[in-house]
Amino acid sequence: MDRIFDAARNFSERHERVKKYVHTAWRMPLPKWGQFAMGCVYFSVPVVGGWQVMQWAIGKAHKSIGPKGEYLEVKEVQGIGQTAIVDGEQKLIGAGGVGMGVKLAVSDKDDQERSKKMLANMLKQNRRRKKKRDEEASTSVNE
Repeated sequence: MDRIFDAARNFSERHERVKKYVHTAWRMPLPKWGQFAMGCVYFSVPVVGGWQVMQWAIGKAHKSIGPKGEYLEVKEVQGIGQTAIVDGEQKLIGAGGVGMGVKLAVSDKDDQERSKKMLANMLKQNRRRKKKRDEEASTSVNE
């Protein structure tokens, strides 16, 4: 057992020596443009990586449920608020229920219908705006 601890300690010491050597012997001060460039690289790598992960997740979701939920068997919400149907039985979920989690936002059928109508109106307005912009752009190009 001591050999394992000694090996871990030796590895840790060697790793610290390598880090010190890399960060002192190879270090070169960067000019301002280099600092800016490295800042851009350090900023953009996680942003691009996150975007790639999101695109992958969206693709997986589209494969499993369809772009607009076409592959779903049940297209309506099965449970309302803090209830869900589990094994054919309606159970309370969230705080005080299965999982003892946080209190969930509660919405009933009326809230869901009102939200659907508001979303439909918003999408309709956006389509009108887009159509108007496209028409204006096409008329300005024709002139």
